[in-house]
Amino acid sequence: MRKKWPQLSVGTLLLLFLGLIYAWSIFRPPLVEIFETWTDTELSVTFTISMSFFCLGGFFSGLLLRKLRARAVLLLSAALLLIGFGGASALDANDATKSLILLYVFYGVACGTGAGLGYNAVMSSVVAWFPDRPGMASGVLLMGFGVGGMLLGGAVSFLSGRFGLPTTFVALAVLMAAALSVGSILIAPPGAVPEYSGSRSASDCARSAAERAAREYTPAQMLVGPPFVLLFLWIVLMVSGGLMVINSAAVIAGLFGAPAVLGLVVSVFNGVGRVLFGALFDRLGRGGAMRLDALFMVAAGLVLFAGNARNSLPLIFVGLSLAGIGYGGMPALASAVVNRFYGVKNYAMNFSIMNFSVIFSATIGPLLSGVLLENSGGSYAGTFIAIALFGLAGVVLNAAVGTVSRRCGFE
Repeated sequence: MRKKWPQLSVGTLLLLFLGLIYAWSIFRPPLVEIFETWTDTELSVTFTISMSFFCLGGFFSGLLLRKLRARAVLLLSAALLLIGFGGASALDANDATKSLILLYVFYGVACGTGAGLGYNAVMSSVVAWFPDRPGMASGVLLMGFGVGGMLLGGAVSFLSGRFGLPTTFVALAVLMAAALSVGSILIAPPGAVPEYSGSRSASDCARSAAERAAREYTPAQMLVGPPFVLLFLWIVLMVSGGLMVINSAAVIAGLFGAPAVLGLVVSVFNGVGRVLFGALFDRLGRGGAMRLDALFMVAAGLVLFAGNARNSLPLIFVGLSLAGIGYGGMPALASAVVNRFYGVKNYAMNFSIMNFSVIFSATIGPLLSGVLLENSGGSYAGTFIAIALFGLAGVVLNAAVGTVSRRCGFE
């Protein structure tokens, strides 16, 4: 098993590159300079499309990994990212309408799908090397994915300012394709997972813990099992709460006199949360880690509310940091729970299905935050209270997950 650490290192590096798809905000300023007629809504649609196809790409990756090696899926990811960023370089400043469509197709569809394909192929291949520490492995991998945009964002901003956005897109196309092509040679799962010969379905709650431990769940069995809906709702609620402030961290900090760089600091805590809660999952178990993560969100909302009431930048900084850690912990916990509850054999498909929660969260969180801001005249006080309430709901849902999973032999 000595090969597992090189696998984790290479996988983290690949996800760092793939995490650039989340850093949409770094492309917005140069695009606005070129296409002044594009509205904020039109630009925001690009991120929505890319995230939707990221989820679909992960789902397709799970299907493909049933018949193809991870190497083939990673090469397909490389090809789509080459096409996506390369095609985005063809935006024409003299034709804003056509260029917007090209941006949707190449950055939104092609890059989003390519990133999803690669993300799932890396996660499913590398996590399988760590059956005893799935939380730690997931956390380290997702740390790379979470901080990728921050680490590469400076380089992208420099290149676009020095050489222009089209040249930057070409450079990214070549860099991403090269990284994934090389990574495809190095990344591979440890081997086949034994079939389970039992006949019971995942919805049968009479099965013992020993029987469940030997089970490898298909996606259909996962979906009908009682814990799935509660787990899915927990992720949706918690990520929605986190997104209410994570995407606006720099704006919130600016309201209290802090530089915009604070937004990058929150990204660091986001990465820390992924490693921290991945490790806590292995140490505390699912229930303890998920409960603590929800309490981080409760604390974040309350501290931010207190900072807003007292106009205290230190409290705002602490609150945003807590939110970053809590938000970062969620994808690591989702990955580890899917691995622990439903097995390794169908992890790629099962994890991709759980990741569809991102689409709901990316809609609920920002939309609710926008409504609360409009109704409060621009104050974030209501948003901060909502975050704490989302966290409390997460504590309750976690208890429900525990009750159901114990009754059904999952824990």
